[in-house]
Amino acid sequence: MNDVIVIQFTTLDGVVEDPDGSGGTAGGGWAFRHGPEAVAGDKFKLGPLLDTGTLLLGRGTWELFSKLWPARTDGFSTRMNKIPKRVVSRTLTDVGAWANSALLTGDLLDEVRRLREERDVIVIGSTSVVHTLAGHGLVDEYRLLVFPLVLGSGRTWFTAPGDLRLTSAEQNGAAALLRYRTA
Repeated sequence: MNDVIVIQFTTLDGVVEDPDGSGGTAGGGWAFRHGPEAVAGDKFKLGPLLDTGTLLLGRGTWELFSKLWPARTDGFSTRMNKIPKRVVSRTLTDVGAWANSALLTGDLLDEVRRLREERDVIVIGSTSVVHTLAGHGLVDEYRLLVFPLVLGSGRTWFTAPGDLRLTSAEQNGAAALLRYRTA
């Protein structure tokens, strides 16, 4: 069986809201305080998973990414544009703005279980999708790029208790990439 891997930018106090500032929140843009190189490229060490996996995105994340990625042509962006993408949304009817995107049809949990039989599933951002998957024991790994700041408020990542096992930690510029497996 393949894995469901969640990747996310976060602060030391677990805030995941508005890392790029596009949401216009008071603390937004915190991931870019250390320059664009802090978030550019394969910071989550996905490597070959971008060639063999599937991205799973909530509506908000997909809408943001579908405006950013299609015009980019560097190596990492080419892989992001090429990977199959499944979009979880009750309101979108057309996801043609970003190549290889398709709406996820059917029940989210059933579809993720089916996708996971075929390939690894990488969930980027998409907090509500992650909360649902984690609540049903469907997340295998978290890759968190933790930035050295405390915002004190904002939407946080984890909303329920859970046991995780740290599998690696490495400095990545000003941030730290922490990889956890579910216990």
